[in-house]
Amino acid sequence: MNSLERMQLSLSGLSVGDALGQRFFGVGEQLNERIQQRQVPPRLWRYTDDTEMALSIVETLWRYGRIEPDVLAQSFAERYNPSRGYGAGAQRLLIKLQWGADWRVEASQMFGGSGSYGNGAAMRVAPLGAYFADNLAGVRENAMLSAQPTHAHPEGIAGAVAVAVAAALAFQVGEGECMQPVQFLELVAENVPESETRSGIKQAAAIYTTSPSVVARQLGSGYKISAQDTIPFALWCAAHHLQDYQEAFWATLSGLGDMDTNCAIVGGIVALSARQRGIPTDWIESREPFPDDFLRILTDESH
Repeated sequence: MNSLERMQLSLSGLSVGDALGQRFFGVGEQLNERIQQRQVPPRLWRYTDDTEMALSIVETLWRYGRIEPDVLAQSFAERYNPSRGYGAGAQRLLIKLQWGADWRVEASQMFGGSGSYGNGAAMRVAPLGAYFADNLAGVRENAMLSAQPTHAHPEGIAGAVAVAVAAALAFQVGEGECMQPVQFLELVAENVPESETRSGIKQAAAIYTTSPSVVARQLGSGYKISAQDTIPFALWCAAHHLQDYQEAFWATLSGLGDMDTNCAIVGGIVALSARQRGIPTDWIESREPFPDDFLRILTDESH
């Protein structure tokens, strides 16, 4: 499997998790029952900003072979569509970038000058880990670069690194490497900068319950929309369900919280390891198609 194939597989897992996870918001009291009974909603499943921004990651990597932050920032701005459910901070930033503002200035000035520590840089990055799956140093470097146009806070950057590294390790599992959940999480943590996010991943490695809802209560599941409140739980779900995409999805969903983003993160990782028990074909067909301009980029051999 070459770098483009790996990246496309991860993008499919991410986008399906995102689009299907999104369909469970607003269900109310019936939510837990629908999850327990694994009620898949009717098509068409529309993806969110998680996938929209992941398309920019994939496009940039395919065209340049690495993350060029200026190019990526421009792509984020060009693909910005407010109907995709962007957070308020991201909306303000991307509108400014559309007006020609410098991402270096704007990203660093967000949230009173601390920068964003949201989960946005992590939700879109799994295909990057797939692209550099045989080069962890490249994974870390490019994950950091991919976060910078929108997330200047160390936690936001750490979240991106964690998910990208997890995706790279998942690909190795898909290639036949045996990796237990604790080992998987510890290896991810070793490659993440010192941060609350890294501490949360270490905490996740020490949890031995098999109940995602219990783990979600211990680690957080994205209600705060922060990297440190999202990534440890998402990686726990991925680590404990590396061999089965559907099981990973339902486990992640049962943690509630930021469901589309949690499922996008886990889906982008587990698609790389599950292989034979990967994304159901009917789920892929139920997700709205990617835009034609994006598909043309991936078929352009002159990149």
